[in-house]
Amino acid sequence: MGNLDDKRLPYNYRTREYGTVPSDSTRAPFRWASEVAYKNVHRIVARGYCTTELGEAGYGLVDILFVDYQSRIPTIEENKMLNYIMILSLDDGLSPPAALTRIVASTRSILTQAAGASVLAFGHAYGAYSAFGNMLETYLLKVDKEGLSLAAAAELLVRENLYNEALGVSSLMLKDPAAKRIFARAEKLGLAGRYIAFMKEVVKAAQTASREPVDVDMLGATGAAMMDLGFSPEAAWAIIAITRALGTGAHYIEEVERCDGCVRLGQHLTPKEFYDGPAERPVPPLQDRPKTGAQTHNLEEWKRAFEEKKKLPACGFGIEEMIKDPRKVLEQKKKAKAAK
Repeated sequence: MGNLDDKRLPYNYRTREYGTVPSDSTRAPFRWASEVAYKNVHRIVARGYCTTELGEAGYGLVDILFVDYQSRIPTIEENKMLNYIMILSLDDGLSPPAALTRIVASTRSILTQAAGASVLAFGHAYGAYSAFGNMLETYLLKVDKEGLSLAAAAELLVRENLYNEALGVSSLMLKDPAAKRIFARAEKLGLAGRYIAFMKEVVKAAQTASREPVDVDMLGATGAAMMDLGFSPEAAWAIIAITRALGTGAHYIEEVERCDGCVRLGQHLTPKEFYDGPAERPVPPLQDRPKTGAQTHNLEEWKRAFEEKKKLPACGFGIEEMIKDPRKVLEQKKKAKAAK
């Protein structure tokens, strides 16, 4: 039986006891603990507020987001600002989240699966609110610790991240005024703070450094405004992703209503004209199988083989992985704040 008879094992596998070990009565049993909410047969309480009483008092969904993520009731101006942001974020036409929702819907899945697929589109390029916000925090720490001005920190950020998809400045919104209107709305409501001010400096620095016209985009405007409202980058990421998922529900329903039947496994055919790989070739006999594989024996061979592999599409060797683990970013952020 493999190595189960190995004498080095700390027990005899064949004679070991079956069943679970007795409960340890010397310590408290594991249970989830949460500062966010609890529920009993009478009510649901979020951050100390009964949600039924909040609703009865006239508070809305936007107010509860502040309660859940910041443990406070927002001002009227803050409520208006987040409501404005969520309206602009609810739908984006046939964007990747909507397209994913429609693809999943075409396989006759349930709506929540399709909405979940839309959330998965919020990666570190599309909807990169976590990456964007943590980047701003990193360089604003330099303002606090190293005495840099906002303009100098912005120039450093742009110099090191000009081609980062999460920069929040791009050529996407040169004609669409929506991003600038978010800043204008925040200023009108008296909510434009440090993050919007810093983002404006980032835009100036990027416009100077870029070879093409650029301006603040929806990622930069929304992310900075959300952080000025007191939300963390992770909270902004969650709120906007779920907001977009609400809009994709309508895309799901429309796809189901318009879909002429459903898509079944193996149904889709793709024409040869869509294929641009190697020409068709005969299958070699087994005895002609290559005698050597991918193994190399020195650095020079490895480098040559690696460069050749990078030329092969869809093998993965041409991908430059630059996405940071969000968990590590959050851990670094916590350490930086603790040191501060």
